[in-house]
Amino acid sequence: MLSAGCRSVADMISEPTGRAAGPYDAAFLPRLRMSFRAAPEPVMEPVSKFGGQPVWLDAPAWPVHPRTGEPLVFIGQFRVPGDEVRLAYLFLHEEGVVMGGDTPEDGEAVVLVQPGGRIPTFASIGSPDTRGRTLWRWGPDDEEVPVEWLTDLTPVPPELDEAANQAAACFRPRQNGGPRAEFPEGEWPRDFLGGEAIYPNHQASGIDDSWLFLCQFEDRGEMEEDPFFLNFGYGSGFLFLSSDHLEGRFMWDCS
Repeated sequence: MLSAGCRSVADMISEPTGRAAGPYDAAFLPRLRMSFRAAPEPVMEPVSKFGGQPVWLDAPAWPVHPRTGEPLVFIGQFRVPGDEVRLAYLFLHEEGVVMGGDTPEDGEAVVLVQPGGRIPTFASIGSPDTRGRTLWRWGPDDEEVPVEWLTDLTPVPPELDEAANQAAACFRPRQNGGPRAEFPEGEWPRDFLGGEAIYPNHQASGIDDSWLFLCQFEDRGEMEEDPFFLNFGYGSGFLFLSSDHLEGRFMWDCS
C-alpha cells in the first residue's frame, strides 16, 4: 500500500467519523486519493490492492455465481479504516458489457470482510479450494493478462478536495431538499477512499441509509496505459460497509 517515503499505514488510512447517517455522508475522513503501482512480486500482506490473489485473513471464501456456480472475478481488497487490520474483498461477475450485476444484492457482486465479518445472505460461497479469475488488462494481442497493482493512498490537495465536496454537494439536494450548490469547475479526484461519494446519477441506487460509503473508483481499460480493465458503462464502482464494519455492499453507476 505504501511507496518509498510514504508515511505509515496508520497515518495514511482514513478513520471512522462516528457520525455518518448513511451513504451520502462522510463516514471516513480524510478523503485520500488512490493511485496504482505495479506490484514487483505477488502481494502476500494485508494491504489495499487491485488484482492478484486475495490475502485471506480468515478461511478462504471465494464467492460463486448464485445460479451458474461459476467463480466470480476477484477485483481487489481494501483496508477497512480503524485500528485493527481488516480487509474488504470485492468479487464481481463479468459477462458482456458491465461488471457486477443489476442490484447490490443479486449475488453478482459480493463484498466480504475479514477477519470476523458476516457473509451476506445473498452470497454463494464455493468450496474451500474454489479459485476464480483475477483482475486483468488487455495484452498486445488482445489477450487477457492478469495484473496486480498496489494501491497507494495520498492526501488530496485542498483545492481538489474542496472541488470533490462541491461535486458531492450538487447531488445532495436531491436527497434532503437543501439548496442547490454550484457545480465546481475543473477536476476532482476520481479514485478515492473516504469523504463523500460523487454519484453520477445523484443516488446510491439500491443502498439504503444503513450503509456507509468507503471508496469509489472509475472504470478503465481501453487505453494502453490503463493498469487494468473494469467496465461500469463509463462510470464508477462504489464500496460500502455496514455500521459495524462487518459486512459490505457494492454498486456501480454510469455517467
